[in-house]
Amino acid sequence: MRGRQQALRGHAAMLGFSAAVSGSFSLGAMVANDIAPVALTSVRFLLASAVLAVMVVLLPAAGRHGARGFTREDLRAPWRYAVLAVFYGGYFVLMFEALKTADPVQAGVIFTLTPLMTALIAVPLLGQKLLPRVAGALAIGAVGAAWVIFRGDWTAMVRFEIGFGEQLYFVGCALHAFYAPALKWLNRGESAFVTASLMTLAGFILFATYGWREIAATDWLALPGRVWLVLAYLVVFATALAGSAVQFAAQRLPASRVMAYTYGTPAWVILWELALGHGVPGAIVLPGIALIAVALLVLLRAD
Repeated sequence: MRGRQQALRGHAAMLGFSAAVSGSFSLGAMVANDIAPVALTSVRFLLASAVLAVMVVLLPAAGRHGARGFTREDLRAPWRYAVLAVFYGGYFVLMFEALKTADPVQAGVIFTLTPLMTALIAVPLLGQKLLPRVAGALAIGAVGAAWVIFRGDWTAMVRFEIGFGEQLYFVGCALHAFYAPALKWLNRGESAFVTASLMTLAGFILFATYGWREIAATDWLALPGRVWLVLAYLVVFATALAGSAVQFAAQRLPASRVMAYTYGTPAWVILWELALGHGVPGAIVLPGIALIAVALLVLLRAD
C-alpha cells in the first residue's frame, strides 16, 4: 500500500511538471529573439538555485532524511551536479535557440519523443526492464509525435523535411532523455530540493563561464518587460518546481514512466497558444494527438 501511495505521489509530481514545462514553449518563443539563450539560462539557473536553497532551508522535510537545510553529505562528489546540469541546462539552451525558428506546438510534440529515448537509455544505465506494454505505448506515442511533426504528410516524413529549429531541439531532447536516468544513477540520498538547488547552481557556474561574453554584452536594463515576466515564470515554475518534481518522481517511478508525462505536453501547449491568442494547428494533427493521448493512458495503466 505504501509503495502504491509513493507511486501516486510520483504521478502527481509529474502532472505538475507537465503543466509547468509546457508554458516554456509558448512563452519562450515570445522572447527567444530578445536575449541570448546562454545568458537567459545562466540567470535563470542562478535565480532558481537561490529560490530552491531557501526552500531547502525553510521547508520541513526538504533536506536529507526529512530535515531542513544542506548537509556535508550533500556536497560530496559535486561533479554529479555538474553532469546533471549539462543534461538539464544543455536542453534549455538548445530549446531557446531552436524556438527562434521552431513552432512552439511542433517543439512540444518533439518533446514527446523523450520517453522513448529515456527508456532506451535507462535499460543499460539502470538495468530497468522495458515491459512489452510500455514499449508498445512508447512506440504509439512516437508514431503520434511523428504524425504531428510532419502534419500527416508521410512523403515529408520519408524525406525528413523538418526545419533546423526542430532538428536542433531534437538534439536538446536527447540531452534531456539522459536527465531522468542520471538523477537516479547519481543520487546518494539527496532530497529533490537539494539536488535541484545544487544542480542549478552548478549549471549557472558552467554556463556563465562558457557564455560570459554573451552575458556581458546583454543590456539587461533595456530588455523588454516580457523577458522579465517570462524569466520569472521559468525560474519558479519551469525550473525550480519542475526540476524538483522530476527528481521527486524519479525516486518513485521507473525512468520511462517519469518521462511519460511529456506526452501531455502538446495538449498543454495548444492550451497555452489558445490563451495567448497565437492560434493552433489544423485538424490534420488530431490523429497524432489522439495517439499521444493513448500512449499516455497505456503507460499510466502499466503502472
